[in-house]
Amino acid sequence: RTGFTLVELLIVIIIIGILAGAMLLVAGSGTDKANATKIVSDMRSIKAAALMKWADAGNWDWVTSADTPANLQLQLASYMDRKIDDATVADYAINTDTSPDIYVEATDIDANVLAKLIPMKGDSGLTISGDDEPVLMKLK
Repeated sequence: RTGFTLVELLIVIIIIGILAGAMLLVAGSGTDKANATKIVSDMRSIKAAALMKWADAGNWDWVTSADTPANLQLQLASYMDRKIDDATVADYAINTDTSPDIYVEATDIDANVLAKLIPMKGDSGLTISGDDEPVLMKLK
């Protein structure tokens, strides 16, 4: 007889299914790491734009109106090379509640992405207090 038996075909299908499942787990973890890196990149871009705006304005008075993602985009539009609210993985704002310090704040972050951000906080200058707290990057 030529060809494969039903048992042989089932074993091959099961092995392919196990390998595909393992690849999905690895790919999901990579997506979370990529989103965490995007958050750090966005926060650095916002920080640089905010510092340029401060240099032009000479004060931080404009920060009080940059408390929501839409207002932040309006305030920093001329200093940013791209819109930060396009397909973002977090909401960004400027946090002045920690006076005298001012922070770039990222909220509404997925728990898996936040887990990838925690090991990155030392190298990227992030402050992460807890699971429900915003991710902060100091401006001044």
